Amino acid sequence: MTHALTAHTTLSNGVKMPWLGLGVWKVKDDGEAERTVASAIEAGYRSIDTAAAYNNEEGVGAGIRNSGIARDEIFVTTKIWNAHQGYDSTLTAFEDSRRKLGIEVVDLLLIHWPVKDKYLETWRALEKLYRDGYVRAIGVSNFQIHHLQDVITAGEFVPMVNQVEYHPLLTQTELHAFAKSRSIQLMAWSPLMQGNLDQSVLADIAAKYSKSPAQVVLRWDLQNEVVTIPKSITPARIKENGDIFDFTLTSEEMAQISALNQDHRFGPDPDNFNF
Repeated sequence: MTHALTAHTTLSNGVKMPWLGLGVWKVKDDGEAERTVASAIEAGYRSIDTAAAYNNEEGVGAGIRNSGIARDEIFVTTKIWNAHQGYDSTLTAFEDSRRKLGIEVVDLLLIHWPVKDKYLETWRALEKLYRDGYVRAIGVSNFQIHHLQDVITAGEFVPMVNQVEYHPLLTQTELHAFAKSRSIQLMAWSPLMQGNLDQSVLADIAAKYSKSPAQVVLRWDLQNEVVTIPKSITPARIKENGDIFDFTLTSEEMAQISALNQDHRFGPDPDNFNF
């Protein structure tokens, strides 16, 4: 893995996606999103993950435009929200996202959650957008193995990415193995466990490398070949989160971190959500 924020994975269709990006969940669209994105790009980030449901696509788009970095050097991900799922409504929602972001082609479009009786139609719309060249890659978010199997069976394309809650307390081993077997890139949301990093194992490893527990967890993501998008609005923290390419965890340390798993979710259960 290259030692830089430009280090990337190659998706199943050949599109290159940075291993590390900025997540902007709960970042407000009152200038905060624009500032945060600009700050991340200045720090070297080249991947931004937003969603229609975050209500900050306009700010994200402005931050990208004002960064002085060419549009094709920035990887932009957005998502179709649950209320907009279904074939026609997905196409409409995508146009809305594209307009707010102010970009012609979205790098990665995801289905935000597997809404029962809706996600296969939504996937069909994503496939059309992909075929028509409006998105460079398509994928899903919060899909379990059975959801992925549904899409793979019904669809023309296998999702290129599955973005899920993933961290040392929720290692998703079976899901990760299944994704790898189908060349689906796993991507982590809430990689830093919403701040619940108070684990002695993480503290000990962090001390050894003169890093923070957060940096150790993000490094663990990368060495597990999981794309990660830590969220922060603090320029110093954004920079710190990106400073994880100058050390390598040993296989023993990787195993120690993985052993923290409790199948514990901080977010909703993809098999039982009501929004």
